[in-house]
Amino acid sequence: MALQPLCPHRRLHRAGSGSPRTPAPSRTRAPPSRAATGRGRARAPGRPVMTAEKTIPIINGKPEDALDPEASSTNLVHSNDKKVHERGHWNNKVEFVLSVAGEIIGLGNVWRFPYLCYKNGGGAFLIPYVVFFICCGIPVFFLETALGQFTSEGGITCWRKICPLFEGIGYATQVIEAHLNVYYIIILAWAIFYLFNCFTTELPWATCGHEWNTENCVEFQKLNMSNCSQISLQNATSPVMEFWERRVLAISEGIEHIGNLRWELALCLLAAWTICYFCIWKGTKSTGKVVYVTATFPYMMLLILLIRGVTLPGASEGIKFYLYPDLSRLSDPQVWVDAGTQIFFSYAICLGCLTALGSYNNYNNNCYRDCIMLCCLNSGTSFVAGFAIFSVLGFMAYEQGVPIAEVAESGPGLAFIAYPKAVTMMPLSPLWAALFFMMLIFLGLDSQFVCVESLVTAVVDMYPKIFRRGYRRELLILALSIVSYFIGLIMLTEGGMYVFQLFDSYAASGMCLLFVAIFECICIGWVYGSNRFYENIEDMIGYKPLTLIKWCWMFLTPGICAGIFIFFLVKYKPLKYNNVYTYPDWGYGIGWMMALSSMVCIPLWICIKLWKMEGTILEKFRKLIVPSPDLKMRGKLGAGAYAATVNDCDAKLKGDGNISAITEKETHF
Repeated sequence: MALQPLCPHRRLHRAGSGSPRTPAPSRTRAPPSRAATGRGRARAPGRPVMTAEKTIPIINGKPEDALDPEASSTNLVHSNDKKVHERGHWNNKVEFVLSVAGEIIGLGNVWRFPYLCYKNGGGAFLIPYVVFFICCGIPVFFLETALGQFTSEGGITCWRKICPLFEGIGYATQVIEAHLNVYYIIILAWAIFYLFNCFTTELPWATCGHEWNTENCVEFQKLNMSNCSQISLQNATSPVMEFWERRVLAISEGIEHIGNLRWELALCLLAAWTICYFCIWKGTKSTGKVVYVTATFPYMMLLILLIRGVTLPGASEGIKFYLYPDLSRLSDPQVWVDAGTQIFFSYAICLGCLTALGSYNNYNNNCYRDCIMLCCLNSGTSFVAGFAIFSVLGFMAYEQGVPIAEVAESGPGLAFIAYPKAVTMMPLSPLWAALFFMMLIFLGLDSQFVCVESLVTAVVDMYPKIFRRGYRRELLILALSIVSYFIGLIMLTEGGMYVFQLFDSYAASGMCLLFVAIFECICIGWVYGSNRFYENIEDMIGYKPLTLIKWCWMFLTPGICAGIFIFFLVKYKPLKYNNVYTYPDWGYGIGWMMALSSMVCIPLWICIKLWKMEGTILEKFRKLIVPSPDLKMRGKLGAGAYAATVNDCDAKLKGDGNISAITEKETHF
């Protein structure tokens, strides 16, 4: 009898045929290694040819599940340990869309974009904004979402599977995310404090005469110009400013004077973390339900405030100031830098959030269409929010008789000074103030808990056998929340605002995001290969996206990001609080340490992997850029009388046209 050669493929047996029959052992005693592989065995007449192919079971009759390493590994784990939980997934597309919308549509849409638009030439600012929207926003947004959906992994393990050499990208994103989790929620604590103070007949920041007010407090809207000579307006302050600085922050003279903890704010922060915890403690099961409220409620509030704003006197002047184009501003490089950084801030890219959210999608979800829609929704929301904000600022300028430039603010200054001051001039001011701060809370809440969920997903996916047992995942979220809460308390002291500004300007700055984006594009566009990734995407959604996105990954996006990054370094100016207070040298040192803590992860990881790997430098690089062997395309294989293939995997068809077996070839991909 002829010996059967070893076949280079792995084959599945016909579904329903039972276990394969073991061939009769050869009478000649064979070495154990050859016996184990099936070599040297004779084939009895009439018996099927047995090969050394690996059998992969059809799971639930779904061929895509058979090729799904997550599904197959999960079933294997369940057979060994019933206590290990499966990886979650979205129940439907709406949960995914609302979760991403809640993450990307946050406070920056309301308090940063409108101000940048006014500051950088009004309507003319939309030109560089659209350029960066096409060349950077959509490509990186789509890259991260598609990467998560293809690998079904969190923000770290997805890069480990795609290219082990660039796993440091994942660590960099999670470090930035950890910083964000600590300081972003502080804004929610302030907003909750303001919301509690709205439930009065008269807003506490509308008038002077409170215990926190000084003798310089002046209610400008009630000021009688006849007695102007008796009041020194040079040192005068408004009640809304004194409420913010003396009642809420009780701000000290500098970061050197941390002072006492503001216990009222500490309770508000505790409330924010408690809400955040219960929004995500059950993973996608709880997050997917909560976002139905947190992602849609801000739009209701924004619509109400928009209708109220445009009906106020002076609103038209504010809107005109917001949109009037000044094309001469386009020659200023800072305008283009502001447009680029706004795209990165508002799209939540380079944080690992999109990767984590995309990883819970079904493999064949059309993430390309979702990303285009969500990007347009995000930018559209920013644009509409500008009307709501500047209509109110125009009203405030009209009431005070001053230019709009004097009342326009950005960031916390807009949320906690300018807008609260404007609502004091409206009838039913407590109602409008409460609606505004409720909108801020919901805008920030879903951004916050999605960030926490993304960090937890990254950790759990790294150690699934540890954290997918019992209530360990819930305990991990609890531990992360407690640690972040206690770290955040330092920003609720009398000198905490100075610490908050360090986090905002360094830990999660545009420099960090741009640096990560450069390496993401290099990894996917050049090392892994844009063509290969396009094939993966085609396998998921059924067609290839616009070719422009591929060229952006390879050339436009990394080039633009590198240019802005260099501009940041060249034009760097030390941070000053309110353009007055200068930090001590050790304060700037802490800021740069936080910034470098994320950026250093990428080159440091590359050096560590190269140092540990054996062989020449070239051999090391070749080994470290090979994708994980268990990373396979899992495209939907249709039934019919044709040979459906998925990434070099052949589908074997039964007589009735249904898939009975899948042969997976020996290939890295």
